[in-house]
Amino acid sequence: MDYRLSHLQQLEAEAIYVIREAAAQFKRPAMLFSGGKDSITMAWLARKAFWPAKLPFPLLHVDTGHNFPETIEYRDQFVADIGARLIVSYVQDSIDSGRVVEEKGYNKSRNGLQSVTLLDAIESNKFDACLGGGRRDEEKARAKERFFSHRDEFGQWDPKNQRPELWDLFNGRMHPGENFRVFPISNWTELDVWMYIRQENIPLPNLYFSHKRRVVDREGVLLAETPFISLVSGESYEERTIRFRTIGDATCTGAIESDSADIDAIIEEISASRITERGGRADDKRSESAMEDRKKQGYF
Repeated sequence: MDYRLSHLQQLEAEAIYVIREAAAQFKRPAMLFSGGKDSITMAWLARKAFWPAKLPFPLLHVDTGHNFPETIEYRDQFVADIGARLIVSYVQDSIDSGRVVEEKGYNKSRNGLQSVTLLDAIESNKFDACLGGGRRDEEKARAKERFFSHRDEFGQWDPKNQRPELWDLFNGRMHPGENFRVFPISNWTELDVWMYIRQENIPLPNLYFSHKRRVVDREGVLLAETPFISLVSGESYEERTIRFRTIGDATCTGAIESDSADIDAIIEEISASRITERGGRADDKRSESAMEDRKKQGYF
């Protein structure tokens, strides 16, 4: 009898091991949840890790207020279905309290403001670890992460000051005020996530599948029509057949033209793609180090 695990079984076992280690080592962990496919997969893995018990930590959503309605609808239904506790921290509250200043201009976004809201949520809830759905293939800054990623007392990340992780041993020791970000699916790729979603038959927001939507082409990024985007001279919306590879703040989350209406078609599309899923994110195009800069400021 062949007892070797398949590729997906190995990734699942590793992720569940990391999730259980985080629950065992930290006193007040939380799992970041955006309603995107990676956080959905991570929450699904967490449910399997502790079944039949409920999740031993809450889900935390940092809400920019500029989400797609479909994302929020899915988030609430998913949380109810798995019986999890959801904590929502709002960027609007950070703006109203003067903690952050909203950007100006036609290309304004609240995505970069999330760091302060997240750090405030960590402090107010006394979380000592936040589990995030970052993957090493997403962006070069995330490729520098460990499974247990240390943050100092200011919530900042120093890529040169991370602990070695030998033989799957994770060091979660910290001084008061410090915290960790934990990345259980760090070794997964976008294709792995989709193959796992197909295997587990995980429901997803319909934004991931091909549909018609009005978009504007802004410097090569297809932005969907929402109340949060203002057109400038020379711009106009046009209907195209699109889908989203990643879901986030509507002001910076670009769509791709696609006819992939089911998971098999999406897997085939991704297998042939040479562009990363964050290639359509307008916020990552602000500078070559945009993601790394945000991570150093406290972004997950």
